[in-house]
Amino acid sequence: MTRAYFGTDGIRGTANRHPMTPEVALRVGLAAGKRFMSADDRRHLVVIGKDTRLSGYMLEPALTAGFTAAGMDVVLFGPLPTPAVAMLTRSLRADLGVMLSASHNKFADNGIKLFGPDGYKLSDEAEIEIEQLMDSKLDEHLAAPDQLGRARRIDDAQARYVEIVKATFPKGLTLKGLRIVIDAANGAAYKVAPVALYELGAEIIKIGVDPDGFNINEEVGSTDTRALKEAVLKYRADLGIALDGDADRVAIVDEKGHLIDGDQLMALIAKNWKEQGILKKPGIVATVMSNLGLERFLEGMKLKLERTNVGDRYVVESMRAKGYNVGGEQSGHIILSDFSTTGDGLLAALQVLAVIVQSGKPASEVLQLFEPAPQILENVRYEKGKPDPMQAAAVKDAIKAAEAALVGKGRLLVRKSGTEPLVRIMAEGDDEALVRKTVTEVKNAVVAAARAA
Repeated sequence: MTRAYFGTDGIRGTANRHPMTPEVALRVGLAAGKRFMSADDRRHLVVIGKDTRLSGYMLEPALTAGFTAAGMDVVLFGPLPTPAVAMLTRSLRADLGVMLSASHNKFADNGIKLFGPDGYKLSDEAEIEIEQLMDSKLDEHLAAPDQLGRARRIDDAQARYVEIVKATFPKGLTLKGLRIVIDAANGAAYKVAPVALYELGAEIIKIGVDPDGFNINEEVGSTDTRALKEAVLKYRADLGIALDGDADRVAIVDEKGHLIDGDQLMALIAKNWKEQGILKKPGIVATVMSNLGLERFLEGMKLKLERTNVGDRYVVESMRAKGYNVGGEQSGHIILSDFSTTGDGLLAALQVLAVIVQSGKPASEVLQLFEPAPQILENVRYEKGKPDPMQAAAVKDAIKAAEAALVGKGRLLVRKSGTEPLVRIMAEGDDEALVRKTVTEVKNAVVAAARAA
């Protein structure tokens, strides 16, 4: 069934443009409130967190109005990472958790992510039910005057999350003696990330911790690590940690200024957890985007790489279904299900730091576990509302030709982004020239189709 609002990561779009409008947010509150209200007499609770985008001030009260009109009490956290909202949904025994964020996107975008009472993102079926309720008459979901919900803010949500995250760091270890640059992307973790690292003993240098509503992910964060690299080298730090706007993904820079991606981090954690005997299954879950080098490295340790579609929700679903406790994406979404129900950049960084501390070696000697196979990724932007360039005959022919050229030598992946109007083209293999050639040919076909639409 085609979904009108929800994509691969909640509802997302440009602020104050459909579907990121106060009206849609109000409808989400009413519909989700109706969907998660049970028949008993207890008070029902929803918790709402957000990142630092200006539009959060518009969407938060609209959501609150919808939930309270449906009869649910609302607890507002203010700026808080997505994984913290998931954790506190369970901790506070809420019926529903909501995060307002467009993750790594620029400030003009925003999104609405929903978590069930178990702290996991909602299933496709639950999202479809909410969509159907959203498009029904608004007055069908209104609570009686004496059953309206109440809203309140709590001030200790950030402190609660810091303590939860610190508790995942191995007992007996400390970050004392490490100089760490932390880049919070001017986003949701701008307070909690530096505090957690400092309280574990590290010397902290902070960047990306001055949000103004507009500068989230602006030349900082895990999707733009130039400032982090410069700071690591300038201050002679032991390493740098970059989060994205809602802190559910992480990138790490070693003391030499080299970027370490999510594949290397998953390899490190998998190796360490296997050695400790806490890897629940002989393998990890990653997406079709993860590098062939990761798969080969895991095979060398007799571990399996279970691949899923792109999107951390699909990684989590596979982990839950098959019993894995480590999974993630090359982009830096790392899910460690012993601790969290969703990607958590800060939590993953602490697991990496624990390995570095225990080794006594520089980050550059610890974090590069395998040589990645040559991998080329290109994005082509297309205009919303125009014909899908992926359906053009020339694009289909280019994809077939590229796949044929890579048979036995590599692989090709062409897909539309679930959160932006982009076609993503990725190829990898041991022959870099061939990989680059196939990506270029497919990209040219997609660009031509997008222009002709």
